Amino acid sequence: MFEIQAQNLSKSYGAIRAVQDISFDVQAGEVFGLIGPDGAGKTTLFRILTSLLLPDAGSATVAGLDVVREYKRLRQIIGYMPGRFSLYQDLTVEENLGFFANVFGVRIRDNYELIRDIYVQLEPFKDRRAGALSGGMKQKLALCCALIHRPRVLFLDEPGTGVDPVSRKEFWEMLRRLRAAGITILVSTPNMDEAELCDRIGLMQQGRIMAIDTPAGITAGFSRPLFAVRSDAMYRLIQDLRAFEGVADCHAFGEYAHLSLHTANGQKTEKLISEYLLSKNHRNVEVKPVAATVEDCFIELIAHHSSLIT
Repeated sequence: MFEIQAQNLSKSYGAIRAVQDISFDVQAGEVFGLIGPDGAGKTTLFRILTSLLLPDAGSATVAGLDVVREYKRLRQIIGYMPGRFSLYQDLTVEENLGFFANVFGVRIRDNYELIRDIYVQLEPFKDRRAGALSGGMKQKLALCCALIHRPRVLFLDEPGTGVDPVSRKEFWEMLRRLRAAGITILVSTPNMDEAELCDRIGLMQQGRIMAIDTPAGITAGFSRPLFAVRSDAMYRLIQDLRAFEGVADCHAFGEYAHLSLHTANGQKTEKLISEYLLSKNHRNVEVKPVAATVEDCFIELIAHHSSLIT
């Protein structure tokens, strides 16, 4: 059973094609991630699916309701947490939660068990104005307000933006508990490491979804030999590796550079890379084969789609 179904959705702002012919499904009880950089079209897609924006073409249903024709009923059964903090800054934590409960015609105690694990962290600050909360606490309050009416589908648009790593980890732990409670979750993020925390992901760039699969399915499709390489001069290392014979791509990846080749020959290739870098006066060279990450696959897909366009 699908809780979200999108068919050939498109939306343009003048000459800018923000969403281009997008189709995908999200199963009931699934955590589905839309992964892509700023400007990929994620927020526009979210606004269409939450009935805040009309598509130029295509159609979509959420929980069986058409996002255009049945928007009033739809808004009663979904929760939406936009990327920018949008609660009332001058209201306290408790006042914000009470306001959203009243909007949906419920009492806080009706669904308190759903938000209890989150709200207990906010309760010591219940009389503090929302605008005075830290980024992580604002995030938790926004999530409580989006859940207070127990939605069937929860939309989270870049919830980790501006939040410290510890709060981001706690947030994803909360999402796993919500999934166990039967809530379908659609989340967007530019952070490739968060892809591993989703059941399935769609990789977005320039208004299109380039691939949809499980995180393991995405990485299993990486088609080239991949090496992690580092030396004492990382900026120059990347420039030199891009000139290496047989290179497909080279990009920074943490403290390493990830080098993908069109072909490779095991340890012989590792030795050739090392010798090449030593000839370029690099020191403390390290070369090792590695498994592809979602980020590596995303970069490969961008290159593939760019070659098709050109």
